[in-house]
Amino acid sequence: MSPLPEINLAIHHPPRGGSDRFALAVTRLLRFVADRFFAKRYGHRAIVLETVAAVPGMVGATLVHLRCLRRMESDRGWIRTLMEEAENERMHLMTFLEICKPTLFERLIVLVVQWLFYLGFFALYLLSPRTAHRLVGYFEEEAVISYTHYLEEIDSGRSANVLAPAIARRYWDLPEGATLRDVVLVVRADEAHHRDVNHAFAADLGGGAPGDVAPYPWHAPEWDAEADALEPAHAPLAQG
Repeated sequence: MSPLPEINLAIHHPPRGGSDRFALAVTRLLRFVADRFFAKRYGHRAIVLETVAAVPGMVGATLVHLRCLRRMESDRGWIRTLMEEAENERMHLMTFLEICKPTLFERLIVLVVQWLFYLGFFALYLLSPRTAHRLVGYFEEEAVISYTHYLEEIDSGRSANVLAPAIARRYWDLPEGATLRDVVLVVRADEAHHRDVNHAFAADLGGGAPGDVAPYPWHAPEWDAEADALEPAHAPLAQG
């Protein structure tokens, strides 16, 4: 098992200016709605919210890619970082789907909320990439808090500490006897990394100095079983 990186759970970016205050207000509103709807059903909360959390990275990567093509300039590694963020959030979803199953109503919520959020975030990124990244940074701050509460529920015995699904053991290099608690720890570390990266992007776009970024947990180079199943069918691309 790869060692779990140490993270700072207390990081909060104080809002500076109207853009940051807008991002924080939206985050607090959505947090209030999620708390009222899911209460302490953290497994179901994770499933629904991770379907939304995987959207910003894909939107950001797409728009950065198109901007770099138009301007014929380097992306400074942003595209790969944002795409990996989107994929990582999707793996959170695939993991929690093995732990609890969404209700039909929750699936309907996902259909509506995902498209509303996609269109809204797309428009926001076009208007102000800095605000968009600050918004994601605040989202991830709340994700770190939520997963910390999830750990408290597990440690208190109010949530069952079931065995970690095989997909999680493989993706994060967890041992055979790993449990849900181990999964939540690495997911929280992922979210802390995304938190710091997006706040750093927002700072960079605002002309400020990016802060420290929490280390990323180890992830498998191939993200799921389907990738392995397809790999033998494709010969390596010719070099040269």
